[in-house]
Amino acid sequence: MSDSPLLPLLPLPAGYRSRPATTADVPEIHRLVAACEHRLHGRATTDADGIAADLGQPGLDLACDTVLVHDRGGQPAGWAWVRGRRSTVDVHPDHRGRGLGRSLLARAEARARQRGGDRLAQTVPDGDRAAVALLGSSGYSPLVTEWLLEFAMPDEPAVPEPPEGVTVRPFRPADAHAVHRLAEDAFDEWQQRRQSYEEWARHTVERATFEPAASPIAFAGGQMVGAVLSLNGPGRDEGYVERVAVRHDHRNRGIARMLLREAFRTFHTRGMRTCTLWTHSDTGALSLYERIGMTVRRSSTVYSKELTPGRTEGEVVVDALRFPAVPPE
Repeated sequence: MSDSPLLPLLPLPAGYRSRPATTADVPEIHRLVAACEHRLHGRATTDADGIAADLGQPGLDLACDTVLVHDRGGQPAGWAWVRGRRSTVDVHPDHRGRGLGRSLLARAEARARQRGGDRLAQTVPDGDRAAVALLGSSGYSPLVTEWLLEFAMPDEPAVPEPPEGVTVRPFRPADAHAVHRLAEDAFDEWQQRRQSYEEWARHTVERATFEPAASPIAFAGGQMVGAVLSLNGPGRDEGYVERVAVRHDHRNRGIARMLLREAFRTFHTRGMRTCTLWTHSDTGALSLYERIGMTVRRSSTVYSKELTPGRTEGEVVVDALRFPAVPPE
């Protein structure tokens, strides 16, 4: 047993209370996140099923890996989750400037250390100056730039013909495992680890907003060589592309461009006049999307911090929460 001292107590400001989040909290967490997004971007950009997907991540222990803060009136004021090397912290705009963000950030770091983590990363919109300043003062450094791109569709988008020998059809449920393998193989060159099917599906084909009709799949010689997976965007007024993947030996043939245009056209026929997707600097795909007519709507940055070893036995006390230590993963 380690005899290192407990982490210092970081009490919540007066009038706040905290507890772990549960799946029943999805609607109110979504309201909290939507309020943050409205303040920053003028509209919500996250669906409730995106929150549900985060809370349903394999390996996430809701009792220990999440925290939800309420104000005196019982309204959600902030929340956080941590899993592996990634975490999210959100504080309602009406409750900023009171120390909640710093407390939740410290709680996330403590939990990551307790699980044996050596690094923690968070994604923050570049327009959120307070959050950027908090991470900077807490020892975080920029790691990756992310861009939200949009494609305006005042008219029905033209779709190029498939390359010779390539056929296209919409996603079918039986395609799910093959698309998972295709996507993980395509992303192996830059992602830190492969996602299990369960984890991947939770954020794609099993989401309530998944749109099979706007998720075209490409085949060549009877084998799957490309896929685009789409969701109905927040508020259902714009389409959203969640995944784009093309098999390595079929790249530079125009398959990604064709599949994206096919997804855009499907959304257009359903009355949507904009489609969006996220990409980041590690993929090197920004120029591809710009060549097909997409433009940057806004950007975010992934910040990372190396964690110094902390206590992993007994109890760690942070944010007026006590949670038992667990063996490192």
